[in-house]
Parts: sequence; C-alpha cells; structure tokens
Amino acid sequence: MKIVIDARFTRTDHHDGISRYGSSLIAATSKVADVTMLISDKRQLALLPDVPYVLVNSPLSPMELFVARKVNPLNADVVVCPMQTMGTVGRKYGLILTLHDLIYYEHPAPPGFLPAPVRVLWRLYHKAFWPQRLLLNRADVVATISSTTEALIAKYKLTKRPVRIVGNAPQPGQTPRDPAAGAEKTVLYMGSFMPYKNVETMIRGMAGLPGFSLHLLSRITPQRREELEAMIPHGASVQFHNGVTDAEYEELLKRATALISLSRAEGYGLPLVESMALGTPVIASDIPIFREVGGDAVSYVDPESSADFAAAVTALGDDVLWQERSRKSVEQAAEFNWDESARQLLAAAEEAVALRGNRK
Repeated sequence: MKIVIDARFTRTDHHDGISRYGSSLIAATSKVADVTMLISDKRQLALLPDVPYVLVNSPLSPMELFVARKVNPLNADVVVCPMQTMGTVGRKYGLILTLHDLIYYEHPAPPGFLPAPVRVLWRLYHKAFWPQRLLLNRADVVATISSTTEALIAKYKLTKRPVRIVGNAPQPGQTPRDPAAGAEKTVLYMGSFMPYKNVETMIRGMAGLPGFSLHLLSRITPQRREELEAMIPHGASVQFHNGVTDAEYEELLKRATALISLSRAEGYGLPLVESMALGTPVIASDIPIFREVGGDAVSYVDPESSADFAAAVTALGDDVLWQERSRKSVEQAAEFNWDESARQLLAAAEEAVALRGNRK
C-alpha cells in the first residue's frame, strides 16, 4: 500500500506535540509501508525521518483548498493528515484526517504563533461544532489519539465517518533511570504557557515546597514570563529555561523527583509518557485523559489546588513510594509504542481504501 503522510505541520526549529507526532508516525510507518511525505519548507527535513518527500504549498496558504491537485499525481492509496484541515477538492485517494482533542472548544484562546487573521478565524471556528463536522466528514476515516477524545467525538456527533485510534507514544530506545539512585529535589514542567495549561497553580504551590525547585522548560514569551514571575511566592525557587534540547530534557528528567502537568484539558499528555518511560514519576491533574494515559502509576491531584500539588510532591520525598512509582511508570509507558501506532494506521488505511471503493 502506498501512503502519503502530510508532514507540513512539522516545525523548522524544534518539535511541538503535533510536529513530533507526525514525524514519529512517519518513521514507524515507513518501516512497514511505502511512505512519501508532504513538506512545505525544506527546513522541516531536519526534524523528519529520511523518507521520500514532495514539496507543496503551506497548509496555511490560500492554495490549500486545491492541494489535492498536487497530491493526486503521487498515486497514493491513502493520504494521512495529522490535522483535520487538509484541502480535499478533487481528491482521488483515500483520506484519513486526525482530530487530536477538543480542548479549544472549552478553552478557545488560539496558539500565539498563528497569524492574527488566523487567530480570529480560530476563535470563530471554535464557537460551534458544525465547522468541525464539515471538515471531518470530508475524510474516509477519522483518526484520533486516545479513547477519551474518541468518546468526545461520539458525544458531540462530530462525524459520520468511522473513528479509529492511532496512538501517540514516547520515543523508542530510551533507558530508564535506576530507581535506587534517588532523585534531586526538582520538579519539571514541559508544555506551553497557555491559560488552560494552568501553570499558575504549580507556581503558587511552590510556597509549600521549601527546598524544591520548579523548572519550567518550554519557550516562553517575555510578556508571559513577566506575568508568571510576578506570581512566584517569596523565597520559592522557580527557573525559566526558555527551551531545552531533547538531550537536556532527558538529562533533567533523569534527575528530577517528578514531572508535573496540571492542565485542565489535554488530548493526550505526551510529556507524561516521556517522563514515565524514563522512570520519572508524574504528578498530574485528575482528568479523564491523564487517567487513561497514566493508569495507576501517576499521582493525581485537583488541578485548582496548589496545596494538593505541594502535598503530592512532598509525598514523593518518601524513597519507598518514589521507587514504587518509578517502576510503575516504566511499566505503564511500555503500553504505548510507535510500532503499534503504525499498525493501527495501516488498519485504518485499509479501511479507508475499502470504504472509498464501496462508494464508487
């Protein structure tokens, strides 16, 4: 089967969640199928696997509506897009579109990197469900990354198409830390600083964690950093890294007491699985998606309670509990792997081909 995977959402400098998901899925699927990827900027190749590619327009270009004209000559059986916005006018191939989550219906603030006109359209788009239905029903199969999002798609009746899970996963080949080696009194956060990520609660919680240091690893705008710095409790240790390399991230994880995520909503929670794969315990919001991903390996807290967060960190100061959570974390992370995701994608692709054939 010939599969084309849309890699145009790949970043040119460092991965975000969508970028890493697409790149990892391409790498795994290319081992078991004939894969070509679409890019819109050759700089994206630095973060993508070494597979054949075709250069086409940006997914944010007005020409996106007619991108199928450029894709049709590739004679793909199926085209897979890690988003749901790919143009489809005149397509002659099976199509899988992906919906990762429904976060922005509840928290409609758009990502800051989008152009201003796109941010306006983003807010309007997330005021109602009908635009999402129009997008998803253009596909033959809709993919999503978790059972939690699959259930929400069904709840809001977002598509008439079959919905299939093509899961996210940590990077392969990682060596977990030795639980007996102990941990530094540091806690880490990896993720954006958008309001629904709820970084404020963990910063306030540092008032109850003398001796611990909170490391905020992701890139941050000067304005947002200034807002958060003003909230740091007197005497608390909070460090802004403004971006780290993959190697630096792994090294910090292997020394930390825990990774923290107090999000009010998520589509998956990749940092949780990345941390667990290395044997670093996780403290996370008690929300359905984190329960799905973290199982019984994670310490769950009320995301609005800084006291609960501080208590969970303090509890992990007990060596016996910490080592138990470290071992459970590795076991839980092993439930997710990219080879399984590639298998899931191939099954969805075969279904898309069959459904398209039945409609001819």
